[in-house]
Amino acid sequence: MRSAVTVSLTASAVLAGGLFAGQAHAAPPIPSITAAGGFVMNNATGTTLYGKAGDTRRSTGSTTKIMTAKVVLAQPNLNLDAKVTVQKAYSDYIVAKNASSARLIVGDKVTVRQLLYGLMLPSGCDAAYALADKFGTGSTRAARIKSFIGKMNDEARKLGLRNTHFDSFDGISSGQNYSTPRDLTKIASGAMKNSTFRAIVKTKSTTQKVTTKTGGYRYMSWTNTNKLLSTYSGAIGVKTGSGPQAKYCLVFAATRGTKTVIGTVLASPSETNRAADVKKLLDYGFAK
Repeated sequence: MRSAVTVSLTASAVLAGGLFAGQAHAAPPIPSITAAGGFVMNNATGTTLYGKAGDTRRSTGSTTKIMTAKVVLAQPNLNLDAKVTVQKAYSDYIVAKNASSARLIVGDKVTVRQLLYGLMLPSGCDAAYALADKFGTGSTRAARIKSFIGKMNDEARKLGLRNTHFDSFDGISSGQNYSTPRDLTKIASGAMKNSTFRAIVKTKSTTQKVTTKTGGYRYMSWTNTNKLLSTYSGAIGVKTGSGPQAKYCLVFAATRGTKTVIGTVLASPSETNRAADVKKLLDYGFAK
């Protein structure tokens, strides 16, 4: 009898151990998010980790500016220290559109690198305009802007993104500016291969010295709209977006150990919901 009891207990222990071991390695539950669309992938392998309406076209708001920066940084023989004079048209545009601004001052000379900070941190539509005007081609500003937006669409085609189209350099759309969670994630993943882009989008705040119209200087201070950088361990980017059609969007990335998870949420109902959605998706991505 004593031997039988011993065998029985040992078998129970083995079964229990196997059960707990299985629980420890069980796949994490798929998260529920309030955003209309979401997508997450392993940045190194491109493996899909999560999708919710991942290929549904939606308004993207200022997450559009990821492609704006990507096109600028892909220019041949790019000089990041080249200076651009801030035009009145850029500030007039901000006023007319009631758009987010880097508070650029007419007549100041700002470097391309500084414009990229102004684009990605405070989400400056004036900085986006300046970059499009600088890197588009044509004899008029309208032609240069059209050319630059064409380059954005060319880049989308090169990446094989069939559900992405741009009609603006900043996301303020006339109705044909759209992408999907999957496509935006791929755009951001490509952009993150550029060291300048990576350095900018992980910056929480910066103060930049710019040259004034009279040859003096002033300091411009910009804070990143991406609060994930301060609230999620390992966060390294990428870009917020919002608007009446876009609702609340975020293209996000974080690194823990050797793993980088990158993804997108589109059309979260509020900033609070967006933050909760992204945290759930990152936690899930790292647990997978």
